[in-house]
Amino acid sequence: MDELSITCHGNEQNAKNFISLLEKKRFRFSLIISYTETSEIPGITIAGANKEFLKFTSPADAEYLSLGKCRCIDTIPMSPDGKPTPALLTKVSLNTAKIPHFVVNAGSMVLPDVSSFDALLQPGKNIAEAPAMTKEDVHNAVDFGRVIGKSLSKSIDCLVIGESIPGGTTTALSVLKGFGIDASVSSSMPKNPIEIKQKTVSSALKRIKSDDPFEIVANLGDPMIPVCTGMLSEASNHCNVILAGGTQMTAVLAFAKKIGYNKDNTAIGCTSYIIDDVDAKFLDTVKQIDDIAVLSVDPHLSESQFFGLRSYSEGFVKEGAGAGGCLIAAILKTGRTSQKLLELIETEYQRISTLQ
Repeated sequence: MDELSITCHGNEQNAKNFISLLEKKRFRFSLIISYTETSEIPGITIAGANKEFLKFTSPADAEYLSLGKCRCIDTIPMSPDGKPTPALLTKVSLNTAKIPHFVVNAGSMVLPDVSSFDALLQPGKNIAEAPAMTKEDVHNAVDFGRVIGKSLSKSIDCLVIGESIPGGTTTALSVLKGFGIDASVSSSMPKNPIEIKQKTVSSALKRIKSDDPFEIVANLGDPMIPVCTGMLSEASNHCNVILAGGTQMTAVLAFAKKIGYNKDNTAIGCTSYIIDDVDAKFLDTVKQIDDIAVLSVDPHLSESQFFGLRSYSEGFVKEGAGAGGCLIAAILKTGRTSQKLLELIETEYQRISTLQ
């Protein structure tokens, strides 16, 4: 699949079949926004310029995708030195391929000022100190996800599911460990704060007294995980599904393995920066969970004229807001290579830079 700049991993034959089925087909994207107080632990995430801005990260991504600007904050999420939200890659992909998208609020601290499906969930608690949510919350979140998954999978060939939740790699690692998976995680920073994450996860794991998957997610996860899992569980019975992301989507996959989903219709799609992260051992983690297709795309940001975009290839951010999966969807629908999409990404980067 090199001509499409998509690389197959995992069950490579399934991955190749997945790609061939979806060329020039109909896609839909859903961004799940959420929040976990775990993100407020000092040094655990780069998302948000500071603690006060963390709660705006996800709703700002949702507003930017829909409006091309933000309403909950004055600027589009970007670090002081010009590293943009990965939603930039998502937006360019969706616009280029004319892929419709929907926002699902799964416990965001701040409501986005755009239309969204609301799961009526509270933000997740800091898992180092308390259960993220109740077991009843997890059941309700899964049920809500199933309803949304069935609705969004109608009249399309593939549903792409992405997430935006600061601190989500830590809660994902916790869930994976709770399910007995020997996992590590990627990070939004070149120097992964793995010691902070492991200390947080160890504290959370002490509460686990049951192998009930709903109990495990309630204690160790965040609201995004059960909503996405419900969506995957139901949507994969009606169409193909791309879980767009890295570590967080392996936690979704692990929970889905417990409650049921159609693995033949499912793939994980991410940027090559997740695959290349030696600390994350991403492909090994997926393999421990299930034998599914894994697709990656190199956005070629290392070739960009802009430092903020090149930083992705140097270990910053790497993935988020469904960026990798949406790039893959855009490539499959339009036939454009990621090199050609880079020109459009740079144009959008220039536009949002003038808005800062």
